Amino acid sequence: MNRPLLFKLGAIAVLILFLLVPLWMIDGLVGERQAYRDGVLQDIARSAAYEQHLSGPLLVVPYVRSVLEWERDERSGTRVQVQREKRGQLYFLPERFALNGRMTTELRHRGIYEARLYHADNRIQGDFLVPAHYGVGDDLASYRFEQPFLAVGISDVRGIQNALKLEFAGKRLDFAPGSRTRLLGNGVNAPLPLSDSAEEQRFDYAFDLSLLGSARLDIAPVGRDSQVNLSADWPHPSFGGEFLPVERSVSDAGFSARWRTSFFASSMEEALKRCVGQKDCNAFQGRSFGVSLVDPVDQYLKADRALKYALLFISLTFAGFFLFEVLKGLAVHPVQYGLVGMALALFYLLLLSLSEHIGFELAYLASASACVGLIGFYLCTVLHSLWRGGAFSLGLAALYAALYGLLRAEDYALLMGSLLLFAVLAGVMALTRRLDWYGVGRDKGATADLAGAQ
Repeated sequence: MNRPLLFKLGAIAVLILFLLVPLWMIDGLVGERQAYRDGVLQDIARSAAYEQHLSGPLLVVPYVRSVLEWERDERSGTRVQVQREKRGQLYFLPERFALNGRMTTELRHRGIYEARLYHADNRIQGDFLVPAHYGVGDDLASYRFEQPFLAVGISDVRGIQNALKLEFAGKRLDFAPGSRTRLLGNGVNAPLPLSDSAEEQRFDYAFDLSLLGSARLDIAPVGRDSQVNLSADWPHPSFGGEFLPVERSVSDAGFSARWRTSFFASSMEEALKRCVGQKDCNAFQGRSFGVSLVDPVDQYLKADRALKYALLFISLTFAGFFLFEVLKGLAVHPVQYGLVGMALALFYLLLLSLSEHIGFELAYLASASACVGLIGFYLCTVLHSLWRGGAFSLGLAALYAALYGLLRAEDYALLMGSLLLFAVLAGVMALTRRLDWYGVGRDKGATADLAGAQ
């Protein structure tokens, strides 16, 4: 390879490395703006309500048990029996748990940012089957049962929007703040007019819960048979958790989904038994399902994905410049390479700033059009031809269109990128198959003298 060609390729490589600096700065700006946006969303949720996790209802029976323990008397040094009282709680999961909910969404704005909140109107009902003497068989005489209560865990109680009333045995009972059990954390409870019985007892329960939350709603299937029906006016749900819906329907008007589980699938009863007597044990953690209200237009995520192709984009543009040089015998100065490269880098800054105000699609169209127009205007003079400048602009516009296709097709991005690179390589090989690379960069007089000497 002759020296002028080697110098030109080296200069192009150095320019590409220099252009990594503004690209790196723009990438840092994307992360900074995204973090600021997330902070604003958290601030809005802090003043409204966070993601909601609903667990329960759970029947809790407090008790006091008298036990005899051996102790060593400090004066006599002998062992004596001392009667002590220990407090505890018995827990019962419902036989049937059914939730029917309808979610409506709203937007809360702060500056140029917006957060999506939801209002979930839920009807929760089912029944409990309580064994005789609350399941205590041995040493029943040592137990003294206190008033049972129904506990419901709600992760962010600020989101409760209605006066909770429990329908129990034909009565309407008031809920009180706090779940009164460490297994559920935050929540509410309702004292029950239930007493110890020598026979098995069954009772129904029902209550309405209007809940405000943000981003996600999770529900723990606490029943031996659990069934949850949710519908919403948001058309972009993301179902997650330990169980997926058995039925779901998604349209432009919203979604509806139905979950159904049993103790056999959730192992909720075994998990609850393991948690009894342990500290910081959450039997319902990791045994829930729910839905996230996903925003499909995340301009920061798309801008970050676009930046990942920036180096490839600039390299392909410079490769097009270089082909014009070697095929048409033009001389393009490295400074001109650098100016075009800066225009390509500024595309991502324009894309980021515009997308915060007009949406990603319109921002992409405006930014790409501005860069293609600027570079095309500049190249008409650099390449000494209106036709050449227009042809290069069309090729650049095709690259922007291909990049947009890569951003849209997440599942096929790798395949489309591979096909694009293969097509570019095939085009370069086809255009340069008859090119004398040893003669590139030499003036015609020197080439003729060399041919005469040979």
